[in-house]
Amino acid sequence: MPALYPAIDILEGKAVRLEQGDFERQKVYDADPLEAARRWVDEGARRLHVVDLDGAREGRPVNLEHLQRIAAQSGVPVQFGGGLRSVRAVEDALAAGAWRVVVGTVAFTDPRELDAMVDHAGEQLRIALDVRNGFVATAGWMSSTSTTAPDAAEMLKLRGAGGFVYTSVDRDGTMLGPDVEAVTRVCRASLPNPVIYSGGIGSLDDLRPLASLPLAGVIVGKALYEGRFTVEEASRVL
Repeated sequence: MPALYPAIDILEGKAVRLEQGDFERQKVYDADPLEAARRWVDEGARRLHVVDLDGAREGRPVNLEHLQRIAAQSGVPVQFGGGLRSVRAVEDALAAGAWRVVVGTVAFTDPRELDAMVDHAGEQLRIALDVRNGFVATAGWMSSTSTTAPDAAEMLKLRGAGGFVYTSVDRDGTMLGPDVEAVTRVCRASLPNPVIYSGGIGSLDDLRPLASLPLAGVIVGKALYEGRFTVEEASRVL
Protein backbone atom coordinates (compact mmCIF):
# COMPACT_ATOMS: atom_id res chain seq x y z
CA MET A 1 0.00 0.00 0.00
CA PRO A 2 1.29 3.54 -0.68
CA ALA A 3 2.72 5.47 2.25
CA LEU A 4 1.50 9.00 2.97
CA TYR A 5 4.05 11.82 2.76
CA PRO A 6 2.79 15.15 4.12
CA ALA A 7 4.59 17.90 2.21
CA ILE A 8 6.48 20.80 3.74
CA ASP A 9 7.61 23.28 1.10
CA ILE A 10 10.00 25.90 2.43
CA LEU A 11 10.26 29.38 0.92
CA GLU A 12 12.03 32.27 2.65
CA GLY A 13 12.02 30.29 5.88
CA LYS A 14 8.28 29.61 5.92
CA ALA A 15 6.08 26.61 5.13
CA VAL A 16 4.14 27.52 1.99
CA ARG A 17 2.20 26.02 -0.86
CA LEU A 18 2.49 27.14 -4.46
CA GLU A 19 -0.07 26.63 -7.20
CA GLN A 20 1.26 24.84 -10.29
CA GLY A 21 4.81 25.71 -9.23
CA ASP A 22 4.19 29.44 -9.60
CA PHE A 23 6.22 31.42 -7.05
CA GLU A 24 3.83 34.34 -7.52
CA ARG A 25 0.91 32.20 -6.34
CA GLN A 26 1.94 31.20 -2.87
CA LYS A 27 0.20 30.89 0.47
CA VAL A 28 2.03 30.84 3.79
CA TYR A 29 0.73 28.28 6.27
CA ASP A 30 3.39 28.25 8.99
CA ALA A 31 6.01 30.85 9.88
CA ASP A 32 8.22 27.98 11.05
CA PRO A 33 8.34 24.76 8.95
CA LEU A 34 9.11 22.77 12.08
CA GLU A 35 5.63 23.58 13.38
CA ALA A 36 4.12 22.02 10.27
CA ALA A 37 6.30 18.95 10.72
CA ARG A 38 5.25 18.56 14.33
CA ARG A 39 1.58 18.93 13.43
CA TRP A 40 1.69 16.21 10.78
CA VAL A 41 3.64 13.86 13.05
CA ASP A 42 1.19 14.51 15.90
CA GLU A 43 -1.59 13.52 13.48
CA GLY A 44 0.17 10.25 12.74
CA ALA A 45 2.59 10.91 9.85
CA ARG A 46 5.35 8.33 9.69
CA ARG A 47 7.49 10.22 7.17
CA LEU A 48 7.70 13.68 5.64
CA HIS A 49 8.49 15.20 2.25
CA VAL A 50 10.42 18.47 2.56
CA VAL A 51 11.17 20.70 -0.44
CA ASP A 52 13.62 23.59 -0.46
CA LEU A 53 11.85 25.94 -2.88
CA ASP A 54 14.54 28.59 -2.51
CA GLY A 55 17.10 25.92 -3.37
CA ALA A 56 15.15 24.74 -6.41
CA ARG A 57 15.10 28.30 -7.72
CA GLU A 58 18.76 29.05 -6.95
CA GLY A 59 20.21 25.67 -7.92
CA ARG A 60 21.76 24.96 -4.52
CA PRO A 61 20.38 24.03 -1.09
CA VAL A 62 19.33 27.09 0.89
CA ASN A 63 17.26 25.67 3.73
CA LEU A 64 19.47 22.93 5.15
CA GLU A 65 19.15 24.47 8.59
CA HIS A 66 15.40 23.86 8.51
CA LEU A 67 15.98 20.33 7.20
CA GLN A 68 18.34 19.68 10.10
CA ARG A 69 15.81 20.94 12.66
CA ILE A 70 12.96 18.92 11.15
CA ALA A 71 15.03 15.75 10.85
CA ALA A 72 16.32 16.06 14.41
CA GLN A 73 13.07 17.01 16.12
CA SER A 74 10.22 15.42 14.16
CA GLY A 75 11.17 11.86 15.01
CA VAL A 76 10.31 10.49 11.54
CA PRO A 77 12.30 9.95 8.31
CA VAL A 78 12.52 13.00 6.05
CA GLN A 79 12.68 12.88 2.25
CA PHE A 80 14.31 16.07 0.95
CA GLY A 81 14.65 17.77 -2.43
CA GLY A 82 15.24 21.15 -4.00
CA GLY A 83 18.46 22.45 -5.51
CA LEU A 84 20.41 19.19 -5.20
CA ARG A 85 22.51 19.48 -8.36
CA SER A 86 25.92 18.26 -7.17
CA VAL A 87 27.37 15.41 -5.16
CA ARG A 88 28.38 17.95 -2.51
CA ALA A 89 24.77 19.13 -2.21
CA VAL A 90 23.58 15.55 -1.79
CA GLU A 91 26.26 14.95 0.84
CA ASP A 92 25.24 18.08 2.71
CA ALA A 93 21.56 17.09 2.68
CA LEU A 94 22.32 13.62 4.00
CA ALA A 95 24.62 15.09 6.64
CA ALA A 96 21.79 17.42 7.69
CA GLY A 97 19.63 14.40 8.40
CA ALA A 98 17.79 13.60 5.18
CA TRP A 99 16.64 9.99 5.02
CA ARG A 100 16.29 10.24 1.25
CA VAL A 101 17.25 12.86 -1.31
CA VAL A 102 15.33 13.74 -4.48
CA VAL A 103 17.22 15.09 -7.49
CA GLY A 104 15.67 16.34 -10.71
CA THR A 105 17.51 18.75 -12.98
CA VAL A 106 20.84 16.95 -12.92
CA ALA A 107 19.24 13.72 -14.13
CA PHE A 108 18.47 15.44 -17.42
CA THR A 109 21.47 17.75 -17.75
CA ASP A 110 24.52 15.98 -16.32
CA PRO A 111 24.54 12.15 -16.50
CA ARG A 112 28.01 11.90 -14.99
CA GLU A 113 27.01 13.91 -11.95
CA LEU A 114 23.90 11.76 -11.56
CA ASP A 115 26.04 8.63 -11.64
CA ALA A 116 28.31 10.13 -8.99
CA MET A 117 25.28 10.94 -6.84
CA VAL A 118 23.99 7.39 -7.18
CA ASP A 119 27.42 6.05 -6.26
CA HIS A 120 27.30 8.15 -3.12
CA ALA A 121 23.65 7.83 -2.07
CA GLY A 122 22.46 4.63 -3.79
CA GLU A 123 19.01 3.57 -2.62
CA GLN A 124 18.67 6.81 -0.67
CA LEU A 125 18.39 8.74 -3.95
CA ARG A 126 15.16 9.31 -5.87
CA ILE A 127 14.81 10.95 -9.29
CA ALA A 128 12.12 13.59 -9.73
CA LEU A 129 9.88 13.35 -12.77
CA ASP A 130 8.16 16.74 -12.66
CA VAL A 131 5.75 16.99 -15.58
CA ARG A 132 4.25 20.15 -17.05
CA ASN A 133 2.15 20.02 -20.24
CA GLY A 134 3.18 16.41 -20.80
CA PHE A 135 6.94 16.87 -20.58
CA VAL A 136 9.51 16.74 -17.79
CA ALA A 137 10.28 20.15 -16.28
CA THR A 138 13.59 21.08 -14.65
CA ALA A 139 15.29 23.99 -12.83
CA GLY A 140 12.57 24.42 -10.23
CA TRP A 141 9.90 23.71 -12.85
CA MET A 142 10.98 26.83 -14.75
CA SER A 143 12.46 24.98 -17.77
CA SER A 144 11.09 22.16 -19.89
CA THR A 145 12.60 19.20 -21.70
CA SER A 146 11.25 17.30 -24.71
CA THR A 147 11.05 14.08 -22.69
CA THR A 148 7.86 12.48 -21.37
CA ALA A 149 7.79 10.93 -17.92
CA PRO A 150 7.39 7.31 -19.13
CA ASP A 151 10.32 7.76 -21.54
CA ALA A 152 12.39 9.28 -18.74
CA ALA A 153 11.54 6.42 -16.40
CA GLU A 154 12.55 3.86 -19.04
CA MET A 155 15.79 5.74 -19.64
CA LEU A 156 16.73 6.27 -15.99
CA LYS A 157 15.42 3.21 -14.16
CA LEU A 158 18.64 1.23 -14.59
CA ARG A 159 20.91 4.02 -13.34
CA GLY A 160 20.87 2.70 -9.77
CA ALA A 161 18.62 5.24 -8.06
CA GLY A 162 16.07 3.97 -5.57
CA GLY A 163 13.06 5.03 -7.64
CA PHE A 164 11.09 8.05 -8.81
CA VAL A 165 8.97 10.88 -7.47
CA TYR A 166 6.38 11.79 -10.12
CA THR A 167 4.71 15.20 -9.84
CA SER A 168 1.92 16.51 -12.02
CA VAL A 169 2.95 20.18 -12.04
CA ASP A 170 -0.25 21.17 -13.84
CA ARG A 171 -2.28 19.86 -10.91
CA ASP A 172 0.08 20.68 -8.05
CA GLY A 173 -1.58 22.90 -5.46
CA THR A 174 -4.92 22.92 -7.31
CA MET A 175 -6.70 20.14 -5.36
CA LEU A 176 -8.46 19.24 -8.64
CA GLY A 177 -7.60 15.56 -8.42
CA PRO A 178 -4.64 13.37 -9.39
CA ASP A 179 -3.59 12.44 -12.91
CA VAL A 180 -4.28 8.74 -12.44
CA GLU A 181 -3.87 7.81 -16.09
CA ALA A 182 -0.46 9.48 -16.37
CA VAL A 183 0.95 8.03 -13.17
CA THR A 184 -0.30 4.59 -14.18
CA ARG A 185 1.82 4.85 -17.34
CA VAL A 186 4.81 5.98 -15.30
CA CYS A 187 4.42 3.09 -12.85
CA ARG A 188 4.39 0.68 -15.77
CA ALA A 189 7.46 2.23 -17.38
CA SER A 190 9.45 2.41 -14.15
CA LEU A 191 9.07 -1.22 -13.10
CA PRO A 192 10.65 -2.65 -11.02
CA ASN A 193 11.56 0.73 -9.53
CA PRO A 194 9.03 2.26 -7.10
CA VAL A 195 7.16 5.51 -7.77
CA ILE A 196 5.83 8.16 -5.38
CA TYR A 197 3.02 10.39 -6.71
CA SER A 198 2.37 14.08 -6.07
CA GLY A 199 -0.09 16.62 -7.44
CA GLY A 200 -3.74 17.63 -7.20
CA ILE A 201 -4.94 15.66 -4.18
CA GLY A 202 -7.99 17.45 -2.78
CA SER A 203 -10.14 14.80 -1.12
CA LEU A 204 -10.11 11.29 0.28
CA ASP A 205 -11.85 10.17 -2.92
CA ASP A 206 -8.79 11.36 -4.84
CA LEU A 207 -6.65 8.95 -2.84
CA ARG A 208 -8.72 5.83 -3.52
CA PRO A 209 -7.67 5.20 -7.15
CA LEU A 210 -4.05 5.83 -6.17
CA ALA A 211 -4.30 3.26 -3.38
CA SER A 212 -4.97 0.58 -6.00
CA LEU A 213 -1.84 1.41 -8.03
CA PRO A 214 1.62 -0.07 -7.41
CA LEU A 215 2.81 3.16 -5.82
CA ALA A 216 5.33 3.40 -2.98
CA GLY A 217 3.81 6.61 -1.68
CA VAL A 218 1.60 9.64 -2.18
CA ILE A 219 2.66 13.19 -1.32
CA VAL A 220 -0.11 15.46 -0.04
CA GLY A 221 0.27 19.14 0.75
CA LYS A 222 -2.46 21.74 0.33
CA ALA A 223 -5.37 19.42 1.17
CA LEU A 224 -3.84 18.75 4.58
CA TYR A 225 -3.07 22.40 5.24
CA GLU A 226 -6.61 23.38 4.20
CA GLY A 227 -8.15 20.73 6.47
CA ARG A 228 -9.81 18.72 3.70
CA PHE A 229 -8.88 15.59 5.65
CA THR A 230 -6.44 14.50 8.34
CA VAL A 231 -3.23 12.51 8.14
CA GLU A 232 -4.96 9.64 9.92
CA GLU A 233 -7.89 9.62 7.48
CA ALA A 234 -5.59 9.72 4.45
CA SER A 235 -3.36 6.98 5.81
CA ARG A 236 -6.41 4.78 6.40
CA VAL A 237 -7.57 5.20 2.80
CA LEU A 238 -4.13 4.46 1.38
